[in-house]
Amino acid sequence: MKTELIKFAGDVPGNEIELRVLRFSGSDQNAATAYLQSSLHGGELPGQAAIHFLVPLLQKAADEGRIKGNITLVPQANPVASNQWQTYQHQGRFDTFSAVNFNRAFPLLPDFDTSNLPQPDAPEALIKRLKAALLRLALPHDIVLDLHCDDESENYLYIAEDFVEDMKDLGVALNSTAILAWDTTADAAFEEACAHPVLQMPADKRNMKRRAVTTVEFRGLSDVYAEQGAEDAAGLYKFLVHRGVVEDASVQLKPDYQGLVTPLTHVEMIRAPQGGMVFFHVKPGDVVSEGAKLATIVTLPGNPDGDIVLTAPQAGRILTRRSLRYLRRGDDVLKLLGDKPSAVIKRAGALEA
Repeated sequence: MKTELIKFAGDVPGNEIELRVLRFSGSDQNAATAYLQSSLHGGELPGQAAIHFLVPLLQKAADEGRIKGNITLVPQANPVASNQWQTYQHQGRFDTFSAVNFNRAFPLLPDFDTSNLPQPDAPEALIKRLKAALLRLALPHDIVLDLHCDDESENYLYIAEDFVEDMKDLGVALNSTAILAWDTTADAAFEEACAHPVLQMPADKRNMKRRAVTTVEFRGLSDVYAEQGAEDAAGLYKFLVHRGVVEDASVQLKPDYQGLVTPLTHVEMIRAPQGGMVFFHVKPGDVVSEGAKLATIVTLPGNPDGDIVLTAPQAGRILTRRSLRYLRRGDDVLKLLGDKPSAVIKRAGALEA
């Protein structure tokens, strides 16, 4: 394994960051190649734990000459977000300068040519240079896995509709509960920016059985355990073996994905009509019927007349819920995966800001 440090001057004198990149060289130029990054939101650590335990597996394979395709790992993809703290709380989702989600506004390139993206020393804002560097690292690879996590959640994937059928093997390898299928690049998230050049290619040139681009949601923010990280690493390793990036005759992948495949239009985002304290009546993984009680928001403590009961707009599976128990009006409370389109009109793009 080789370690590369990419240095970026800060936006004001006296500040800089560095991006640590881990590389394994493959022995077969025809093998699929893979790029994995984690912690684009700084404090989302389950993916970072998975990479931590994946590296020894890959190092052993490298020592034994079993790395077939080039592999690039970026365990801490956003040092800017990692360092954003306020009053002892980590604030890694949004850039505190622009208030833009760090996983938005990536360049949507028409092809795989990254030569016009700003270099680390370009006269551009740091976050633009960092996003350009991440795309420059990722786009040469056939497989791009962006490892995230939700708030309180099951393990699930975001995958472009055109990729879904040929990427169910990743759902099998990671034991994912659900695949959320999207069909727009309106938000220009990292995954969308990496899928965009592929989706611009003629359908007969894409070779979708070789390519894989996804956002992996490794459960919730607090699901950071050595045992779980090792299990997730084993799943990632199994996928890389299955796709021919790594050779390992001892690894076998079950053929059929048993989880849900849900279009974003079928996802019910249950939001708080008023602020207050919330009591949940369901947890991620629960299957509910239409009208089932999901949560109670207490708006007037001591007066039950102020309680607001949130119910399921349709039957489905609870995928995520909020970890904080104090809500503002309009906050997301739960995600429910339904069998039919939601009656709520959604804006184009991802589900949350």
